[in-house]
Amino acid sequence: MAEANPEDIQQAAAAEDEAAIRQASQAAKRRIWLTRLAIVVAVVALGYALWYFLVGRNHISTDNAYVNAEIAQVTPLISGQAIEVRVKDTQAVKRGDILVMLDPSNQKIAVAQAEAELAEARRKFRQTVATNASLSAQVQARGADIAQAQAQVTAAQAEFEKARIDLQRRQALSGNGAVSGEELSSARQAFESTRAQLARAQAGIAQAQATRTAAQGEYEANDALVRGSREDNDPAVQAAQAKLDAARLDLQRAVIRAPIDGTVTKRQVQLGQRVAQGTPIMTIVPLNQVYIDANFKERQLKGVEVGMPATATADIYGGSITYHGKVTGIAGGTGASMALIPAQNATGNWIKVVQRLPVRIELDPKELAAHPLRVGLSMEVEIDTAGK
Repeated sequence: MAEANPEDIQQAAAAEDEAAIRQASQAAKRRIWLTRLAIVVAVVALGYALWYFLVGRNHISTDNAYVNAEIAQVTPLISGQAIEVRVKDTQAVKRGDILVMLDPSNQKIAVAQAEAELAEARRKFRQTVATNASLSAQVQARGADIAQAQAQVTAAQAEFEKARIDLQRRQALSGNGAVSGEELSSARQAFESTRAQLARAQAGIAQAQATRTAAQGEYEANDALVRGSREDNDPAVQAAQAKLDAARLDLQRAVIRAPIDGTVTKRQVQLGQRVAQGTPIMTIVPLNQVYIDANFKERQLKGVEVGMPATATADIYGGSITYHGKVTGIAGGTGASMALIPAQNATGNWIKVVQRLPVRIELDPKELAAHPLRVGLSMEVEIDTAGK
């Protein structure tokens, strides 16, 4: 058997030492990298923990959020035919701008008729005032008639007394033949005539008194219509004036104007179309007053209060545009409870479903003016529950 070469043995030993050194070096490097990785993980974990306890736990977010607005439905207050349509969909309008004009013919006729009725009511009031003065004069005249009738009664009474005395005297003389039968008959005839005249005069007083009472009643009835009143506050004049105001208002309503600033949407009226009172003909969306309805899970809302700051991004602009706003209200019920057919959970088979509650967030008007939003756009919202 040949002996081992010392050089080969030495070379093998050197190779083993080199391999051991290399392995030790790799192990040291591995420990260094593992240590560095552990440090990085620890730093990241510590950073995340610090961020969560200082910032993250005070922020809640959701992507179940959409743009909304207090839109205005334009509805005609009178019925009529559209003779002019001045706007179209997507057109921006200002409050007071003319949108649609209806045929005002019927309203103009109603105004003319109401004006005539008002003039008639004013004329009747002035006539009633004049009649009041006339009736007052008639009452005074009937008083004079009573005085005249009383004077006639006095005269008739005197004639009656004279005729009675003459008759008594002739009757006393008729027994001894001093008075002829013809004279006695004449005296009796005169007595009856004066008695009839006296009765007629007394009846004249009663008639004059009745006439005065009737005149007084007519005067008081007429005076009740004008006592304490002027032409402008007379009930009949006021009713006619109110009818005229209503007719003029209907005439004004033949011109349909924009109730708010915004953009025309869903125009449903065409030229020549007859629109009905109360039927929507278009919608105006106030793009400078839109807000966000963010639907947060019920467990997220523990610390949410009105006035807390919020940020939002819109899918239409991406994350490069951030809107700032604040919480202005929390809905009084969940979306499910406000649905047309609310959920009925009182059943045998029931599965709990996490509910969402709408939170209204109003945005900065300047940011809205710079980057307008449209109703219905998707948003991502984050609320800082530590903010005030």
